[in-house]
Amino acid sequence: MTDPDEVSRQLAAESLAVNDPTGWFERLYAAADAGDAVVPWDRGAPHPLIVEWAEKRKPVGERALVVGAGLGFDAEFVAGLGFDTTAFDISATAVQKARERHPASGVHYRTADLLEPPAEWRRAFDLVVESLTVQSMPVGPRARAIGNVAAMVAPGGTLLVVAFAGDEQEEGPPWPLSRADVEAFGDDLETVTVENDGQRWRVELRRPSA
Repeated sequence: MTDPDEVSRQLAAESLAVNDPTGWFERLYAAADAGDAVVPWDRGAPHPLIVEWAEKRKPVGERALVVGAGLGFDAEFVAGLGFDTTAFDISATAVQKARERHPASGVHYRTADLLEPPAEWRRAFDLVVESLTVQSMPVGPRARAIGNVAAMVAPGGTLLVVAFAGDEQEEGPPWPLSRADVEAFGDDLETVTVENDGQRWRVELRRPSA
């Protein structure tokens, strides 16, 4: 059986070769929907580091945003915490499948590009969850993606980042986030906690209240 990670790397390489760092997501989800590929990060459940964080921190607020929501499991969990939740992905197929998997959901699933997010999302969310999306981009567009994620946090709001940890690698995705990448999220935010178990980052940041 073909390694799912190898399939995603090949699709990513083809997109990068034509200067399209995000186009491979739709191709992967469409292939998976047709039964020709597997989405390697589809866990069928919310990320355990997000669940553990929420159980400890008990976040509060009105509006939440889930970045690169994929098939929606993190978004459904965040909505269950009581947030009016928006979740987006650049893949229209992923958004469609998320709606199909969660037919009774109150989550607002949207197709959108992290590199060109809607202007009305700027500083609009009390909780922003970024799990494993920025690490899917190579160094070129990564700084822009990081800045856009941070920009969507409202005054007094919280950003939670989950990602693989490591130094820059030639082969990806994923391209694990370095310490410098993690610190870049804090250029416009205050760092609350930085956790690294040797394999993964979990970082909480906060925008000062207006």
